[in-house]
Amino acid sequence: MTSAYVLSQLVNGLILGSMYALIAIGFSMIYGIVQLINFAHGDIFAIGAFVTLACLAGLNLPFPLTILVVLLTGAVVGMAIERLAFRPMRGAPQVTGFIASLAVAIILENAAVITITAQPRTFLVPEALNVLVPLGGGVAARMIDIAIVALSLVLMAALVVFVRFSRLGMAMRATAENYDVARLMGIQIDRTIASAFAIGSGLAAAAGLMWGAKYGQISPLMGLVPGLKAFVAAVIGGVGSISGAMLGGYVLGLAEVLFVGLLPPEYSGYRNAFVFGTLILVLLVAPNGLLGRSTETRA
Repeated sequence: MTSAYVLSQLVNGLILGSMYALIAIGFSMIYGIVQLINFAHGDIFAIGAFVTLACLAGLNLPFPLTILVVLLTGAVVGMAIERLAFRPMRGAPQVTGFIASLAVAIILENAAVITITAQPRTFLVPEALNVLVPLGGGVAARMIDIAIVALSLVLMAALVVFVRFSRLGMAMRATAENYDVARLMGIQIDRTIASAFAIGSGLAAAAGLMWGAKYGQISPLMGLVPGLKAFVAAVIGGVGSISGAMLGGYVLGLAEVLFVGLLPPEYSGYRNAFVFGTLILVLLVAPNGLLGRSTETRA
């Protein structure tokens, strides 16, 4: 096993972690505000991949414009799901929202299978993004791989600035800190929650674009496993914490790739078991996640 091989696996881990982090952010944002785990999030990831395919192969849009369309589509779908499925049952027990999110996920998946069939599609990116770029140390990466990491970091940095310094971002933080007090202070709760769904869903759709570009094939049911793993990443980092979701995504991506890449090939089939085993180990050491806070009820 050479140093170049290990470096190559680290690069692959960063790429995978970037995609996990973008999806995990949505889980954490939504849970932090409304205490809801939205398991339909992985299906928005799949929608982003198919919107990308339609923009590139069907409409021949430039790649930068395609990214904007995908972000906007994910945001609109997220707001629609929040308005139609989750807002009417706000205030109900947590298990109600959990079951509703599973129902929404199943509806989206079945609707996709009925309308476009479950047949996987080949996902092609512009040829310029397939060019190999030397990174040093005998390691090279495709331009799309570099673009995935760079775009992920840009989107996450923009989100951090938005949440920290914008009025809406401060409203989100206040609502996450104490829902009832935020409402009494005059914060428009419906607008704030819808915005959290829009941002989280837009990032998940962008991750779908990246996933298709990285692996070259998409299907209507592609969001299930990445969505679950991104949820694991959010829990590892500390569900409800945006920075924790980012950290958890990269930790999980690197750990998964190194598990497959550094161990004998016969163990590669256990990668999903390794992911959930990692979750259990982290929670045994840090029950609230790496950057999570205590879940005690706040006054």
